[in-house]
Amino acid sequence: MITFKYTAIDPASNERIKSEIQADSELSAAKAIKKQGFAPIEVTPIDKESNLLGKIFQRISTKDRVLFSRQLATLINAGLPLVQSLHNVMEQTSNKKFKLIIAQVIGDVEGGQPLSKALAAFPQVFDEVFINLVAAGEVSGTLDVSLQRVADQQEKQAEIISKVRGAMAYPSVVVMVMVLVVGFMVLNVLPQVEKIYQDIPNVKLPFITRILLSVSNFTRKYWWVELVVLSILVFFTTRWARTLGGKTAIDAVKLRAPLFGQLFFKMYMARFARIGGTMVASGVPLLQTLSVTAKAVNNVHIAASIQKASEKVKGGKALSEALTDDPYFLPLVPNMLKIGEQSGQLEQMMVKTADYYEKEVDNQIKTISTIIEPFLMILLGAAALIIVAAVLLPIYGLAGQEGGLAR
Repeated sequence: MITFKYTAIDPASNERIKSEIQADSELSAAKAIKKQGFAPIEVTPIDKESNLLGKIFQRISTKDRVLFSRQLATLINAGLPLVQSLHNVMEQTSNKKFKLIIAQVIGDVEGGQPLSKALAAFPQVFDEVFINLVAAGEVSGTLDVSLQRVADQQEKQAEIISKVRGAMAYPSVVVMVMVLVVGFMVLNVLPQVEKIYQDIPNVKLPFITRILLSVSNFTRKYWWVELVVLSILVFFTTRWARTLGGKTAIDAVKLRAPLFGQLFFKMYMARFARIGGTMVASGVPLLQTLSVTAKAVNNVHIAASIQKASEKVKGGKALSEALTDDPYFLPLVPNMLKIGEQSGQLEQMMVKTADYYEKEVDNQIKTISTIIEPFLMILLGAAALIIVAAVLLPIYGLAGQEGGLAR
C-alpha cells in the first residue's frame, strides 16, 4: 500500500480538505476519496519513511529494473491480468522510490494507457530501449517475452560496465594512496628536513629537495588558492564535458587512448549488437532499432556512424553494406550482419556478435590488468625514489662536508 496526500472539496460545506489516504495507486486513492463523499482535486504519493539522506542515496538500480522485468514477465506468462501483475510486483519491491513509480504506472494503466506509454513518463528510470521493447511486445502480444529480453539485455550491459569499473578500481586506489603518501611526505616530512639545515652555514640543499620544498611551502601557504583553482577547473571541465564539443572530444579520446581504446571499441560493439539483436528479435523495425541504438550506445562518433548507416538503409542498402569500411565499426560486425541477412537470422547473428565482443571485453580487461600492475609498481617506485632522494641527499651532503672538515 502507498500513502497519498490529497486535497479534496466537501460538497456539503464547500470546504477544502487536506489529508492522507493509503491505496495501491492514484486511481484507487481517488476512488476511495470519492467513496468518502469528497471530490478529489489533487492526489500525490508520499513516503513517510523517507528522509533527506534516503532521498539522496536511494536510487533505482539496474538490479531493481531487471527484477521488475522478470517478475512482471513471469506473472503475465502465468495468465494474470497486467494491472494485477503490476500490483503484485509493487508489493514485492523493497525500493520505496521505485514502489511510488510503479504505483503511478498502475494508475496510468488503469486509466487506459498502454504500459509502454505509462513507463515512458519516467525516462530517468526506463530508457528508450526498455520502452520500445515493451511497446513491441504489446503490439505482437508477447509482452512477457519482451520483458524477459529487456531483463537479459540490461543484465549483460550492467555486467560489462561492472567489469570495466572493476578494472579501473585497482589502479585508482593505488594512485590515490600514492598521492596521499607523497602529499604527507612533502607537506610534513620535508619541512622538518629544512628546519634541520637552516642553522647550519654553507649548506646548500640538493636541487630536487629545493623543488619539493618550494611546492610544500607554496601549498601550505596558499592551499586556498589551489583549492579555488581546482574547483574552477572541475566546474568548467564538467560543464564543457556536457556540451557537444566536449563530448565529441572525450569520446574520441576514449577510442584512441593507448591500451584502453580497443577496450572501449569492443564494449561499444557489444552494446550495439546486444541492443540491436534484442530489439530486432522483439519485432522492432530495423530503422527504429538503429535510431534507438544510436542513442543507447553512448558515443557520439559511433552514434553518427549508425545514423549514416540508417540513411543508407532507408535508401535500400543492407545494414551490413552500410557499415562496411566504417572507421568506427570493427570489421567483424558487418561481416556477421551480412551472414545474418543472407541466412534470414539477423537477430541471432547480432546476439552471437554481442556474445563474442563481451568475451573480448573480458579478455581485454585481463590484459590491461596484467600490463598496468607492473607499470603502477614502477610509478610507485619512482615516486618513492624521488621522496627518499629529497630527504637523504642533504644528509649525505652534510656527512660529506663533515668528513672533509675532519680531514
